[in-house]
Amino acid sequence: MGDDAATIEDYYHEGRTFAPSAEFVASAVVNDPAIYEQAEADFEGFWADQARSLVSWEEPFHTTLEWDLPYAKWFVGGKLNVSYNCLDRHVEAGLGDRVAYYFEGEPGDTQTITYSELLSEVSRFANALKRLGVNSGDRVCIYMPMIPRTVIAMLACARIGAVHSVIFGGFSPDSIADRINDAAAVVVITADGGYRRGVPLMLKPNVDEALKSTNTVRSVVVADRCGGNVDMQSGRDHWWDELVSAESDDCPPVFVDSEHLLFLLYTSGTTASPKGIMHTTGGYLTQVAWTYRAVFDLRAESDVYWCAADVGWVTGHSYIVYGPLCNGATSVIYEGTPDTPREQDRSGDPGTWAKDRLWSIIERYGVTQLYTAPTAIRTFMKWGETWPDAHDLSSLRLLGTVGEPINPEAWMWYHEHIGAQRCPIVDTWWQTETGGQMLTPLPGITVTKPGSVCAALPGIGVELVDDDGNVVTEGGGYLTLTTPWPGMLRGIWGDPQRYEDTYWSRYEGRYFAGDGAKIDSDGYLWILGRTDDVMNVSGHRISTSEVESALVDHEAVVEAAVVGAIDETTGQAIVGYVILRGDVESSDALRGEIRAHVSKKLGAIARPRVVIVVPDLPKTRSGKIMRRLLRDVVEGRELGDTTTLADEDVVDEIRDRAESDDSDDE
Repeated sequence: MGDDAATIEDYYHEGRTFAPSAEFVASAVVNDPAIYEQAEADFEGFWADQARSLVSWEEPFHTTLEWDLPYAKWFVGGKLNVSYNCLDRHVEAGLGDRVAYYFEGEPGDTQTITYSELLSEVSRFANALKRLGVNSGDRVCIYMPMIPRTVIAMLACARIGAVHSVIFGGFSPDSIADRINDAAAVVVITADGGYRRGVPLMLKPNVDEALKSTNTVRSVVVADRCGGNVDMQSGRDHWWDELVSAESDDCPPVFVDSEHLLFLLYTSGTTASPKGIMHTTGGYLTQVAWTYRAVFDLRAESDVYWCAADVGWVTGHSYIVYGPLCNGATSVIYEGTPDTPREQDRSGDPGTWAKDRLWSIIERYGVTQLYTAPTAIRTFMKWGETWPDAHDLSSLRLLGTVGEPINPEAWMWYHEHIGAQRCPIVDTWWQTETGGQMLTPLPGITVTKPGSVCAALPGIGVELVDDDGNVVTEGGGYLTLTTPWPGMLRGIWGDPQRYEDTYWSRYEGRYFAGDGAKIDSDGYLWILGRTDDVMNVSGHRISTSEVESALVDHEAVVEAAVVGAIDETTGQAIVGYVILRGDVESSDALRGEIRAHVSKKLGAIARPRVVIVVPDLPKTRSGKIMRRLLRDVVEGRELGDTTTLADEDVVDEIRDRAESDDSDDE
């Protein structure tokens, strides 16, 4: 591809492969490779089969798909209820005593919730919402910690046909107000607070502040999680327990049209207000039900599954709540951070945190599938193998990753130290907009490569293209989706033009995902990250993901982030921020060695101008690295919006370190 700026250049090559064991293949939920050809020959028929086999319909659909680009209607004519599919039908089938969730709070409190108990609590809360005047189609905002009542609130909305909009618990009052106003929400469900790194993080005061800038909210429901010491406005605010105490646990589900709006989930826009992504009922539920069952190789009668994400993000919606519950699975919910010990385990210096909470949870509950983020895996690498090695992780039989692309060395660490070289790894690519997983291995079929998402799932149409829309069959390009899929967004709330402009205007007839990717000579797909994370160095378009993978490939580096800084000569220069392993000291010689290592792996054009050793990276509470803040630091600008940062002090530390490490600059 040379100097062609229309595509993304391909430097990193991975030759290691890992096939699932014969034993795993023999018992896998999906183990026949013919499924790919069958789905490609008739993708509508493939999804219709999944809808009929995995979802219960009050009225059957008569048309699988109506497609008027860019608008889709799936399973037209069908009526269903998501809450019924997630709860009632399992209880009716005699599975009411099956555990739906094992909950562990950060302080160490625990709760075991069966499907019967969950149905009862959801029905009571749904009746309470109706008493507050919530009707089908009304929007309800949920701003909660990671506790079971968050799931109950979501399912209660779905039960009566209300539309939920979950707001991540780390967002500020201004962000809450923006989402309430855009959705014209009538009720907010919150908690006094939730626990985070050993202390209560208060939520209700943020809601009170946000509501000063809104005028549609009639009622606020408050769950008591941290002792209830918050202000309550008479007539507007209601304690959860008091509200449901007199309610019946009989609440018949409202069966809605397949295209009835199930939820809004707001995702950041680059230059404008957050986008209210719209997901409807029948298509979304079908896709998350099938992908959950197939990708995680579900054995519902014996598995204990754990998605270590937050319900406030789409990962939590699809693979903590709706996918698992629709399949009758047993899941784990954990409230806190990976380095917060249980109350009974705390001793000594209160500033010292145990770094084995996740491994302890896996051991105690017998977790069989773990789904977590590459950022978390790299953090575990930094902490070292001592922590997981102290626990019995033999119950694990499958591992998954979600979020940013995973670099090969983190994939290998996960494979060796958590999966004991026996657990298939499913590295998944999807978005808030796609609703469910799109690109990922199928563990009973796919021979995997470390760091690759491998291929599109059956029934999903994917192609890479160059700037002119020509299909790229090998090398780097832009990831596009070529056929409608059941879980696809149905638009942006209140702004259809923005929907068309954002996703459908760049390439005719194609959904442009906003991500760069590459396809190797074996046909494997690799996600290269957001296209705005592609650097242009002397006319070469270089992916941050590939340079980061090369940096982490160095034995001293555990995590890295790369940005392109303005350079008068080359247009942009590569700046690498690295976190070293715990026992490694920074030095000029080491930083030079790391830069040379990148040059050896990728070529001289990808050699960082400077490598800066940092104690941590600026991340959101969901674990995504905020590279734009790193660009602000290296270019000497004032910082942009930092409201979603998990730790605002990190940027100051990075700025100080960047000034001291700038001696590497050539």
